[in-house]
Amino acid sequence: MPATSTTNASPDERVVMHDVSWDAFESILRERGDVSGPRVTYLEGTLELMSPSRDHEVIRKRFSVVVEAYLNQLKIVYEGAGAWLLKNAPKQAGLEPDECYILHDVSKPRPDLALEVVWTSGGIDKLEVYRRLGVGEVWFWSDDEVTVHVLTGAGYELRSASACLPGFDFSIVQEMMALPSLSAVYLALAERLARR
Repeated sequence: MPATSTTNASPDERVVMHDVSWDAFESILRERGDVSGPRVTYLEGTLELMSPSRDHEVIRKRFSVVVEAYLNQLKIVYEGAGAWLLKNAPKQAGLEPDECYILHDVSKPRPDLALEVVWTSGGIDKLEVYRRLGVGEVWFWSDDEVTVHVLTGAGYELRSASACLPGFDFSIVQEMMALPSLSAVYLALAERLARR
């Protein structure tokens, strides 16, 4: 079954709580500790806990594999930071991306690029959270396509091309999602990149 098939698709599990103070949010994070648990998103008193489904994670993995293959092909220095907890108390915002990358100078305190898979609708406005956290670019996979959001002085602008990775071919992501397995994705990327 292709990763994006909605036949027998498993939904993400979400819990949304309201009127959660920043201190309560920090307390929940401390209680959770370093153990892998539900991904958190927090915005001005609203807290979402999300446990991604298998389908969500299959898409996330393929999405990140394509991005990393592109970065490797261009020999761009990068660090993948996964679901790195990003938070800013004064701006009342925090989240764990599906995947994120620091490009060029890997000591930067914030990622340059975040990837998000929208598999189950609803929840907190993640672009607003990312804006408050100052993440330069966010790519969303939703409804079998990628949308690119670039941070400007006025907020995020929807663009047809990436500012941080100019020339990235988003059609490759769609092609890789249609393949039957992750091993097929790796083989197809290797063949494609060998032709360059």
